[in-house]
Formats: sequence, C-alpha cells, structure tokens
Amino acid sequence: MLNSSMQNKTAIVCGSTQGIGKAIAIALADLGASVILVARNETKLQIIQEELSLPYENQKHEYLCADFSKPEELKEKLTSFLSLKDKIHILVNNTGGPAPGL
Repeated sequence: MLNSSMQNKTAIVCGSTQGIGKAIAIALADLGASVILVARNETKLQIIQEELSLPYENQKHEYLCADFSKPEELKEKLTSFLSLKDKIHILVNNTGGPAPGL
C-alpha cells in the first residue's frame, strides 16, 4: 500500500507564487509537508503562505523572498535562511521563464 503522507517532511518550492510551482506547494501542504515558498514577490508569497493547508499540528509554512535573476544575492539569502533549518527533504527547483519564444 502506498503511503502518500508527507508529514514531518520539509519541502522548498521555488517559483511558488503561480503556475506549477504554486500547484506543487499546495499539493505538498495538503499531504502534510511543511513548505518553504521561494519567489521574488513578497506580497504574493504572503498570500500563498496563508492559503496553504495545515492538516497536521506540527506543520509550519514559511517563505523566502529571493530573485533567481540575482544569483549571488539568492545564494546569500538561501545560505543564511537554510542555516537555521534542521533538514530539507524535498526540493522543487522551478523558476518562471524563460519567456516563451518561437
């Protein structure tokens, strides 16, 4: 039997304020994971954080406002943020773009 619970797991979901990133963050939260949202728009991050479900009492959702187009700043923010975390179990490395073309 497949156990799809993500209880006691922590997931980082990049590009999580819209599209597939948002959908993945919602699905992981619904399965019980604590989700760390990463995107560049803090207002959208706050809105999505509030929308995520909390089916388990030990779940906690957070966000990190960072812009993937500024790699040095991103590295600094992530390093600092993650130094305060115990363990990350899941990484969804998703970003917006590149812009569609021919």
